[in-house]
Amino acid sequence: MSVPDPVLEVLPRDLSAYRQGNLGIDYVHRFDSGRPGPDVLVNALTHGNELCGMVAATHLLDSGVRPLCGSLTVSFANVEAYERFDPARPFDSRQVVHNLNRVWSDQALDGQDDSPELRRARALRPVVAAAQHILDIHSTSQDVEPFWVYPAHERNACVARALGQPAVHLVMPRGLGSGIPLIEHGRHGQRGSDAGAALVVECGQHFLRSSADLAVAVTLAFLRHFGLLAPDTKASAPEVTARRFELLETRLVRTPEFRFVRPLVGFERFDEGELIAVDGEDEIRAPCADCTVLMPTRAPQVGSEAVYLTRPIPDA
Repeated sequence: MSVPDPVLEVLPRDLSAYRQGNLGIDYVHRFDSGRPGPDVLVNALTHGNELCGMVAATHLLDSGVRPLCGSLTVSFANVEAYERFDPARPFDSRQVVHNLNRVWSDQALDGQDDSPELRRARALRPVVAAAQHILDIHSTSQDVEPFWVYPAHERNACVARALGQPAVHLVMPRGLGSGIPLIEHGRHGQRGSDAGAALVVECGQHFLRSSADLAVAVTLAFLRHFGLLAPDTKASAPEVTARRFELLETRLVRTPEFRFVRPLVGFERFDEGELIAVDGEDEIRAPCADCTVLMPTRAPQVGSEAVYLTRPIPDA
């Protein structure tokens, strides 16, 4: 079955004007209010083709947003991958070598391996470590409902619930199982630490205007929540009932023969034991009743993530 070409409503723009920041790190800008308050990091382009984050970050910089308290740091992470974007192959600029959102362990950052992503993560390491609260802006290859992703710390859940949108939460009680993401680097991955909130927002399909619009709205709401911006007196938060899912397993593609039993885009549900995919001689079956799949790969590659297997979390 052929995959239809995506609609490219949002395209990359030249970011060279943003290269020179004020921390001695390319594409990183920090604004200090001079008043007590939290240090908040808004991070975009962890993956080079996730353009909604670029739109949100440039919106902050172009419109001259400055924090009323604490400090605001705006970073463009994987610009090297971003600059390789080709409209004819829009999914290929996700990364150059490594997935920049899986290399945030001390072992990887202190190791001997080298790649553009590892070099960039090492450069950004002090920026991430200094942040009290982190919003890492992402998007999805398929056009599915936006959702939060965060480690199962109450500090993260409180922020996601307070912001309301997106209404779907993917909660990671044991990490991703396929590497360490930026939001679990250092103290942000530790239970009971002095860290603040660290969340990924998956805003929708990579190239849709609606994803970019949501990224801007969530970013401004995140900054308002922590007092860096004045409240929006014109907007009232809608009553939203959160739908929460617990990540049970992250399955990787192990053979070139990997295939799903039917086309999946995300949020499909399977009965316990039902076959989801085959991978050579291995079978991937639903580990529980009402198993919900998230982030199914659109183009399986050996060693990459195949699918997240989750279960709904009942309302408390």
